[in-house]
Amino acid sequence: MRRARAARRDAHRQAAHPGARLDRDSAGEGRRTVIPTAFEYVRAKNLNHALKAMGKHAKVIAGGHSLLPLLKFRLAQPELLIDIGSLPQLKGIAAAGAGMRIGATTTYRELLDSKPLRAKYPLIAEVTEHIGDLQVRNAGTIGGGLAHADPAADMPPVMLVLDATFVLQSKGGKRSVPARKFFKGPFTTVLKPGELLVEIRLPGPPKGAGMAYASFEQAASGYALAGAAALVAVAKGVIARAELAFTGVAETPFLAPATKPLIGTKGDPDAIGRVAEAAMAGVEANDDIHAGREYRLHLARVAARRALTEALARAT
Repeated sequence: MRRARAARRDAHRQAAHPGARLDRDSAGEGRRTVIPTAFEYVRAKNLNHALKAMGKHAKVIAGGHSLLPLLKFRLAQPELLIDIGSLPQLKGIAAAGAGMRIGATTTYRELLDSKPLRAKYPLIAEVTEHIGDLQVRNAGTIGGGLAHADPAADMPPVMLVLDATFVLQSKGGKRSVPARKFFKGPFTTVLKPGELLVEIRLPGPPKGAGMAYASFEQAASGYALAGAAALVAVAKGVIARAELAFTGVAETPFLAPATKPLIGTKGDPDAIGRVAEAAMAGVEANDDIHAGREYRLHLARVAARRALTEALARAT
């Protein structure tokens, strides 16, 4: 079962990064089919049009950097492809009370160019700068990346430590899902057939919070073997809040519950080390051709220490 899951992960990443090496043993058949199955294409006129067209056998496309390779490799075989990339309702970055809202088809380049977003959530910009290459950042969308739900993607743990909420919409209405409940498995989320991720909502960060991300990447693909995002807020000289989330370690990104011992302390290296160690307790780490289970757990602990230490140093 674990080998099969690893094979699916590798096949998805090979499709998204055709230049990366794919071992035939890890990908089952190791096929190189690059012609998609037949499908109908419609460019959505507005959000309602898109939602009405959606169904069990439909896929939506905006930037397409994850979906198009999957179509070529026939890992996705929709009967209908709905283009939502030009819908203004799904784009943009705006203030929302003490926080901000981000439209799902906002590109990574637009995230980087937003001075208000960079000022309030510097971690988003820091991580976005390392997503893909220039072409991916110019056309890829934050909503597409999150809905794709690669368990080694860099943005999900950022959303977890920032306590983001995702707004999902269908013909039947809207619902809001916390980021910590959105990811259900490799390339799997709580999105139902006919449902679309339309918006990301971010609460205001704690005053003077420091944020950081640390990861170890697989050389060929650039995906994280293990990565950790951290948020630390300090009040009266001691840690008042600490959040820690991981990617690349397990079947889904996850928020670590082990940060409570840091609250009320100055966050000395020993305390941070204990939290990093405790964060991996009971974790069913991935074990594949890229990294064994114990090695991946070791990388995750190191990434956690680095992220927490840097976030604490940035806190004011």
